[in-house]
Amino acid sequence: MSTQDVNDWIGKTVNNNDIVLFMKGRKGMPQCGFSQQVDYILTELLGVEYKDINVLDDAAVRDGVKAYSNWPTIPQLYVKGEFVGGCDIVREMYEAGELQEMLTEKGIKHNAGSEVC
Repeated sequence: MSTQDVNDWIGKTVNNNDIVLFMKGRKGMPQCGFSQQVDYILTELLGVEYKDINVLDDAAVRDGVKAYSNWPTIPQLYVKGEFVGGCDIVREMYEAGELQEMLTEKGIKHNAGSEVC
């Protein structure tokens, strides 16, 4: 795929799914600690479904999502087409209740999430 094709595919994926996580590995089977933390926050603590994209499957997607978001690291979380951030930002937002608030504002059902990871 060309760079433009990858960019278009990422844009469609992000805009056609409520929650998308570009990660190393798959949900429930992450292959790095940072992806594992975000997967845990989303599935175990918040109880939300999300579209997982394993960037280890395709170097063009791994590089493409970094260019798309202008963010240098993986994982990358998108909610309703909006780039949220990587592991540290997601964890901090969760701990502060901001991620739960964002999900509520965007109409995404989730657990209240009283635990902190």
